[in-house]
Amino acid sequence: MVELFAFRLSRCVVALALFFSAVAVFVSPASARPHHRHSAERHAYVHHARHHHSRHYRHHARSSRFERSAAQLQASGFGNTQASYDPNANAGGAGMSGGFSGGSNLVSEARRYIGGNPTGRGSLWCARFMNMVLQKTGHQGTGSDMASSFARYGTRVSGPQVGAIAVMSRGRRGGHVGIITGIDAQGNPIMISGNNGNRVREAPVSRGRIYAYVMPN
Repeated sequence: MVELFAFRLSRCVVALALFFSAVAVFVSPASARPHHRHSAERHAYVHHARHHHSRHYRHHARSSRFERSAAQLQASGFGNTQASYDPNANAGGAGMSGGFSGGSNLVSEARRYIGGNPTGRGSLWCARFMNMVLQKTGHQGTGSDMASSFARYGTRVSGPQVGAIAVMSRGRRGGHVGIITGIDAQGNPIMISGNNGNRVREAPVSRGRIYAYVMPN
């Protein structure tokens, strides 16, 4: 009887041992999964933080380089590269010899028409405008619609003067003519002329394109 009881007890012990072993095997992966999930989340957070920091650093570095470049440009004098001139400023300009006594009258008369077209012509009217201004200020013009006609007009002078007539080359497009009013900061003559963009304008012109300066008779 005792042996039978002992045999049954041993079977119960073995069964319990197997049961607890199975429970331990089942619980271990389940408890490991949250730990694995938390570890993955920590890894993703660290990766995101590093990526954000890297992007912020690169953006800051680019901004710093841009600011340094802008500061260098300003220090070198290139902060504003747009040249301008004031047509009402002193028309003498640096390096310009004095004009004839009626030069200011010629300039004043020409400036009255800036922005318009007083000739009524649709093309090739710069010489017509020049002759009109001369006639209105008491001078005799060339009577020609050719800009080159002014190269043989009046008295030749060696350089730009206020009130002098400048004759320019336009290559195959012919020539151009206008009245000198000053010199800009780059040493180029400032000229009022007709048919400049289809209107009367006062603007600097390249000094290398002017081949004759003449004073009216």
